[in-house]
Amino acid sequence: MRYNHPMLTARTKHLIDLALAEDAARDDITSRAIFPARQRSRAVIDAKQDLVVCGLDVAAEVFRRMSPSLRVRRLARDGDRVKRGAVVMRIEGPTGALLAAERTALNFLQRLSGIATQAARYAAAVAGTGVRVIDTRKTTPGWRELEKYAVRTGGGGNHRVSLAAMFLIKDNHIAAAGSLTRAVQLCRAAARRGIKVEVEARTLPEVREAVASGADIILLDNMSPARIRAAVAIIGGKSKVEVSGGVTFKTLRKFALPGVDFISVGALTHSVAAADLSLDLKGQIDLTTKNTKIRARMRRPRRL
Repeated sequence: MRYNHPMLTARTKHLIDLALAEDAARDDITSRAIFPARQRSRAVIDAKQDLVVCGLDVAAEVFRRMSPSLRVRRLARDGDRVKRGAVVMRIEGPTGALLAAERTALNFLQRLSGIATQAARYAAAVAGTGVRVIDTRKTTPGWRELEKYAVRTGGGGNHRVSLAAMFLIKDNHIAAAGSLTRAVQLCRAAARRGIKVEVEARTLPEVREAVASGADIILLDNMSPARIRAAVAIIGGKSKVEVSGGVTFKTLRKFALPGVDFISVGALTHSVAAADLSLDLKGQIDLTTKNTKIRARMRRPRRL
């Protein structure tokens, strides 16, 4: 089976296989008992709340992976803002296979749409400030590629994808190296061309040392807005500025101060509520006639 969409990577394929196996989707005893093998149905997935859609291609692949006889049509695209009641996908094929894949497909779609919707809220909250809200590595194990994609889909940004993506010198690194300056020197000596060095600073003296060391990015950790203003003045545009720690949606705007480039928020991924989407059967397909009318009209999503 081919995986052509950029998010349908080998890792995503493996996640889909694990999820279907975990759910014993090919041994759905309920569907086997109730539905004849030849029975075919149509179903729709619709939004039960206003949301930003994300994960449609992954959900579609779950159905195709479950059975090549399941045909999927997307009625929206990842990144679309849709209103409650909008139909985002319709599926047609063997009833048993359709229902056996339902929960796995929705798990992907609900989780990723929840993250995209959350990211959109945070991005809108800092609109016009010049500050970008970015994620962290606080992601579901194995899901990082998908969850960071969902953040981008909602309008947020990504911090480093992995430990190999950039240098990030934190308090334990500094303690082991002997000083912040020494830690930066060691990273610079080991750095490949183009790899940036970020340093975490918790105090204003650490900010001064980070500036003097030539750090590309300085992470202001758990500082108050007043302390951040002082730190930004010390940095004076010599490094990019990231703010992290203690930031909530309610306080976000207070930290989106002049001179701050990024605010990293773990809540974009680690504690997101799943978006409310559901799958509903909309009729059986009569195999004895070419007339396969469906009992409910498929509606295209209304944009917010």
